[in-house]
Amino acid sequence: MKESTVKFDSNLIHIVEAINAAPAGIAFLVDGKDKFHSVFTDGDLRRMLLKEKRLSTFLPSEYLNSKSVFAREGENMMELMKMTNKKVRIIPILNLNDEVVDYFEYNHKTHFTPVAEPDLTGKEMEYLMDAFSSTWISSRGKYIDTFEADFASFCDSEYGVATSNGTVAIHLALVALGIGKGDEVIVPDLTFAATINAVLQANAKPVIVDVRKEDWTIDPIEIKKAITKNTKAIIPVHINGQPCEMDEIMSIAKDNNLKVIEDCAEAHGAEFKGQKVGSFGDINSFSFFANKIITTGEGGMCLTNSKELYSKMRILRDHGMSLNKKYWHEVVGFNYRMTNLQAAIGCAQLERIEDIIKQNQATEEKYHEVLGESSGINWQPVFNHKSKVVWLVCGTVEKDRDLLIQKFREHGIDSRPFFYSLSEIPVYSKYSFSCKVSKEISKKGINLPVKLDSDTIDSVLNQIHDVLRKTVK
Repeated sequence: MKESTVKFDSNLIHIVEAINAAPAGIAFLVDGKDKFHSVFTDGDLRRMLLKEKRLSTFLPSEYLNSKSVFAREGENMMELMKMTNKKVRIIPILNLNDEVVDYFEYNHKTHFTPVAEPDLTGKEMEYLMDAFSSTWISSRGKYIDTFEADFASFCDSEYGVATSNGTVAIHLALVALGIGKGDEVIVPDLTFAATINAVLQANAKPVIVDVRKEDWTIDPIEIKKAITKNTKAIIPVHINGQPCEMDEIMSIAKDNNLKVIEDCAEAHGAEFKGQKVGSFGDINSFSFFANKIITTGEGGMCLTNSKELYSKMRILRDHGMSLNKKYWHEVVGFNYRMTNLQAAIGCAQLERIEDIIKQNQATEEKYHEVLGESSGINWQPVFNHKSKVVWLVCGTVEKDRDLLIQKFREHGIDSRPFFYSLSEIPVYSKYSFSCKVSKEISKKGINLPVKLDSDTIDSVLNQIHDVLRKTVK
């Protein structure tokens, strides 16, 4: 930093030389003992020259009397961010002797690296503006039909019914299958609350069962144990992009005359033994929330291979209105419709879904390459008979998980724990059948950022490596 520091009693020519030596266009003014005094920017220089000051001019008292914000070595990212504002973009970093050793610069790229963010670099804006210009901005329009048909085709299913979000997609599936009061629905303990909430909203009774230690998905052995005469359905959740053991689950369902609703919210494009998830069950749900593999902002979809169930869901989704007789309501239905604007974004996203899946996979591989097995993280496992997709980069740590998340945040890197096991949450605990493995995984699981571009991936992974080295013992 020596080349960008200059004595505060210097003339402008020396300050210009210091500014030219600093990439950020600044000079650090110091006293005779090299102790930091203030920041002088190229903007300050221009203002002085506009006042007809000469380069031989020494700094006037108004600059000598001003003090700048500074931070000490070791300050974390969150605190540095708090120090910045519209006027303060450069924060000098001082050692204990008040000497400048580094600086923090705020710019448009200075922010937390989120665990996920939508990739909107395709034709999203073009299609969105086309839908907007058409004035078909509500629940009818060409993009809805296209998105439903194309996404169903991508998942090797016959029919798609777009919905306003992924939670109502599960509820719509349950109602269409006739699941209601007095019926039991088996759900995994390790899942987002939307899965169990939809069962409760259908007035059915959820039965929470444990997951498998090896892949974190619902355990077929526990499913068998939990079946009673009131059991009517199973909702396997392809957690973190990992397909469930669908051959065993479908066999159990067939033997016990049970319906299957796959929850594929985190698994767009995943496969089990060469078959796409979302094509096994009677009805299968997807989410297109902003952090999902592809997004419509909010949004969801139900897929099915049954024409009868497809027609039934369309009627239920649209207020129970007849498909052939407008404003004639055949049943009490819901307003679960997706807008044409959302579907326009979905169509653009779907055009690039294979590339998005490949990019996420490449990011996960880079994590493994840079951090390796010695990182202290047990990475999400891979199996020969299953092709998982990368929703978030995830794994488990044996201890210090919450401390690790805190340290990542201090370095401007977002991360998050796994979902709480449902059986630990008071409003759901009474529905627990088995939960031992789920609780263990829930306490150890961590999700790391997946959307890292080529300009930032090396620096972010190096920071993650440094935090892991210092935190995970």
